[in-house]
Parts: sequence; structure tokens; C-alpha cells
Amino acid sequence: MNFIPDIEFQPCEVIKAFQEEKLREHIAYLQAFSPFYKKMFAENHIDSMKIQHIEDLRHIPFTDKKDLQLHNWEFLCVKKHRIIDYITTSGTLGDPVTFACTDSDLERLAYNEAISFACAGLKPGNVLQLMTTMDKRFMAGLAYFLGLRKLGAGVIRVGNGIPELQWDTIQRIQPDTVMCIPSFILRLIEYAEEHGIDYKNSSIKRIIGIGEGLRDQHFELNSLGKNIKDKWDVQLFATYSSTEMSATFSECEYGCGGHHHPELLIVEIIGDDDEPVPDGEVGEVVVTTLGIEGMPLLRFRTGDMACIHPEPCRCRRQTFRISPIVGRKNHMIKYKGTTLYPPALTEVLTNTDYVENYYITIDTNPNTGTDEVTITIGLRHNPEFDVVKDIKDRFRAKVRVAPDIRIADVDDVRKVNFPAMSRKPVTLIDNRKH
Repeated sequence: MNFIPDIEFQPCEVIKAFQEEKLREHIAYLQAFSPFYKKMFAENHIDSMKIQHIEDLRHIPFTDKKDLQLHNWEFLCVKKHRIIDYITTSGTLGDPVTFACTDSDLERLAYNEAISFACAGLKPGNVLQLMTTMDKRFMAGLAYFLGLRKLGAGVIRVGNGIPELQWDTIQRIQPDTVMCIPSFILRLIEYAEEHGIDYKNSSIKRIIGIGEGLRDQHFELNSLGKNIKDKWDVQLFATYSSTEMSATFSECEYGCGGHHHPELLIVEIIGDDDEPVPDGEVGEVVVTTLGIEGMPLLRFRTGDMACIHPEPCRCRRQTFRISPIVGRKNHMIKYKGTTLYPPALTEVLTNTDYVENYYITIDTNPNTGTDEVTITIGLRHNPEFDVVKDIKDRFRAKVRVAPDIRIADVDDVRKVNFPAMSRKPVTLIDNRKH
């Protein structure tokens, strides 16, 4: 098959007509097979036959995480004997949600990742070292494996962590690409430097990042991206995906946002009034999943804040690109008169060379009801100057406010970052009641 779909190179009006045909099929499927959406349509007096165009979606209520938590199995559209794989979300924002995938859904996952890897330049014959788990009911690791298999690329399933094992594998099998959480690359580099590994002349030519951004809103490398690039001159690609959307936005070689796959998702960006915002304006990402049999979604609020860039890319794709994620809507902080998102704080910490690890805690002041921010930091080494003052000065220079700073033992911070059952590093603890 062609792993760069033709639809991505078509004019915008052709892409829109294509998506609207898929939307009509999607609505008909939900009306016929989804207990949750049949009930929603009935309770809101929605004639599903009248949903013909993308603009008509605004007449349909949103679906959110709470709907999935409270009515999880009402989203199932097939008999249980057709389910091949059960997946759960990470539970970052509450109770985990189960997603049930049919054989066709797993094929869709494989297709999504194959075309996303192709967008990042992979071809049959490339070899990727996968530094993320395939167990613990995690969708991403399985999706990556299926996509690489479909693409015809080799995959080495090492799993997350353990720098010694990662470098042993790189030296033995000589992969050209690694895929992992970008901050783990800094640990790999540190391990290589400590053990005399010539990582700059290794077989690795490309790093595909998941779960963390590598660029800012101007598509320049952020502090994490710069720290990696300054040490290791390899190609860097960022991705954006989630279990709920079962799809990925992947950067191409030009690094100007994640490319949209129109056969897999309809995307809306909405403002605080729940209405669409103009292209280029930040809002909440809302997705309608196309082509899913098991548990398809309609107007699902992801909680992620981003904007759309509709201009054609230098790679010749005509599909829009989604910006790096600004933050999660529920994690927006109003602190000392300033509105910001945790990634802005993370950017400062990542760019501070004596910070080994950290976590951010957000609380509500019981007297004023305002947000309070405390950052707990483990130090790589002890500078001779006043660390707390220096970090606060860095925050004031970048985000205009300085949160409370607490210095702790590196191992104690690491225990918070990597709790026993977590599939992702924990760097944010939000104690507010939303």
C-alpha cells in the first residue's frame, strides 16, 4: 500500500467533502449501534439524517471524559465476542477508561501508525528501538508495533527505562531510530557519557518523541529539544496522540506541527464559549473518530489546548497541522494575576542545568480560593549560589511570576515521578477540585 495517503495532497475542498462523506457514515453507524449516542440523539431531539456537513456538528452535544467514566460500556457498538483487545487510559485525569478494539480497530491502529511513521520519514527496512511498554493495557506500545509491522520496518521491543539495556541493544542491533519520552534521551546521553559510549557516532539518526513536546508555538525547538539537539545531532520528531482518538499527529521533516490524517479524525478547536475559534487561535481540541467499530466517539473533548495551522506544508501535504500542545485545559493555572499552563513551568526547569528532577504541585488556597504552586526540585549538584533565588529569578524572567520552591533529595523526587503502577512519569500533582 501507499504509506503517504493521496487524500493528504488534495485541495482543502476535496478533503472537506471526503470528511463529510465519512461523517455521514459515522453518524449512521452511531445511530444504529451505539447505545450511548442513540440515547443522546433521542434526548436532544437530534435527527441524525440532518447531520450532513462538518458545520452541523455544533448541533450535537460534546462527549467528555466523565461520560466515558460513567457510561463506559454504553459506548460499545459490537458484541463482546468480537473484541480482540482491551485497553485502558492512563487515568491521569481521573478513573481509567476501558476501550475495546475489534480486529478492524487494530488494523486501523496499524494503518494510523504506519502513515505517521512514514510522515516522519521511516520506510521499509528502517529499524526502530521501541522504548515504551507494550503491557499494562497500554495502547501506544501495541499501536507502534503494529504500525511498524505494517510499514515493513524492523522493531526492537526493549520497553521503557534501563539505559544500560537500551545502549546494549543499540550496540548489538544497530537501529537507526528510537522512540521514547524525550526527557529519557537526556538520561541515555548522561549514561553514555558516564560509561564512555560514543553515542554521537552510534547508529541512531532519528528520535521520535511521545508524551512531551519538543517545539514551542513558533516551531522552534524548546529547551528540552535544544538540550537534546546540542548534545546529539540527530533528527527530532514530535507526535501528539491519545487513547481516545486512536490516531496520531506526527511531524514531517520540516517540524512545523503534527499533520492531520483526514480519514481518521474530524477535528474542531473550540473556545471558552464552546464555539469554533479562528485558525491560529488556541482552543480545546475536540475530535470525532472515523472508522472505529468498537467504541467510536463523537465530538470528544480531549482537554488539550492547541491551534490549527491550515497553510500547506513544504512537504506538499494540504492537510492542516496542529500546533504543539500548550497545556491541558483543566491544568490552567491562575497564579498571582497571571494565567499559565504547566508546560511553561516545565520549560524553565528543563533549561536549568543543575536541576536533576522535579514535580509541580497545584493547590487551592483555602482562604482566598486562588491557585498556589509549589515546585519540588532534586539537584544534580549543589551550586555555590542561592539556588532558590536563582530559580525564582528564572521563572520571573520567563513567566513573570515565581512559584514556591522546595529542594528535596533526588531519590525522594524520583519516587514521586515513578510510582509503582504508573505508565507515565508523574511531574504534575493537581490537588484542586475542578
